[in-house]
Amino acid sequence: MKYIFIVLFLFPLCLRAQQITNVSAMQDGKNIIVSYDLPGKQGQTFTVSLFVSENGGSTWQGPLNSVTGDKGQGINPGTGKRIIWNVLQDRDKLQGSAIAFKIRASYAASGASGSIEMVYVEGGTFQMGSNDGEADEKPVHSVTLNSFNIGKYEVTQKQWQDVMGSNPSNFTGCNNCPVEKVSWNDVQDFIQRLNTKTGSNYRLPTEAEWEYAARGGNKSRGYKYSGGDDIEAVAWYNDNSGSKTHTVGQKQANELGIYDMSGNVWEWCSDWYGNYSSNSQNNPKGYSSGSGRVSRGGGWSSGAQGCRASNRGGGGPGNRGSYLGFRLVVVP
Repeated sequence: MKYIFIVLFLFPLCLRAQQITNVSAMQDGKNIIVSYDLPGKQGQTFTVSLFVSENGGSTWQGPLNSVTGDKGQGINPGTGKRIIWNVLQDRDKLQGSAIAFKIRASYAASGASGSIEMVYVEGGTFQMGSNDGEADEKPVHSVTLNSFNIGKYEVTQKQWQDVMGSNPSNFTGCNNCPVEKVSWNDVQDFIQRLNTKTGSNYRLPTEAEWEYAARGGNKSRGYKYSGGDDIEAVAWYNDNSGSKTHTVGQKQANELGIYDMSGNVWEWCSDWYGNYSSNSQNNPKGYSSGSGRVSRGGGWSSGAQGCRASNRGGGGPGNRGSYLGFRLVVVP
């Protein structure tokens, strides 16, 4: 164990989130104590996590669980923040020869139902599309994405109400059900108001970001649906929904801890709908114009086929339906 502590101090903390400053680390017995400052505006809260790398930052593990202090959800801006890591409980993560650390803080929009919880999705390369699906899922092509944060849940009726002052949903009386009957254009208005209120930079996910996250990112196990091959376990769809939406987060999460990316409501993406290219792409944003915007994931009225992670939908940006909702992305 002495060897591990020496390695920890040879490799300094790595920072990836620009809002974290003045980071330092010291050893105190079996613990590593990380100090940092978290600038931000009044009313903002953050989710703060500590990650470790065994290879100098080429790949990362975490977030680490054996930590206490100013970490997790609901962290307010301020100076003199501390995270205390019990190294002995995570010694299985320290087998390499180039140990490095980073702290990451993701935005959480206050004023909504608790907060808009975000899940960190580490960038990587994946095969987008499917040869076993519909014609618009072909050709399968290689996509490389930078890291991003995506909503752990679909945006809820309460969160929409808190920002917009009204609830357009068909299935009302359920604050934590996904908001629906919102057009792509309506969502842009919501995002603009939310960003003004929180000082953040939320947006819709690109179609590639959405599919990568739905598949489990770099932790993907190759499931058909987001979170598994058993659709009953992961999705509200036409055979089990009772013809309505349901409270977010009740079904099984995917490999990244994200819920309802299959079923419940279709989710708007930022892209214009169009055919895939066979070329490899880096951070694609889709076509520059078109007649319809992409939607993904299937909804409460969809069959199992429509809830597959690779399945695509599209519609006019002014379309509204009780099957249409969304989740948000913010880039660290």
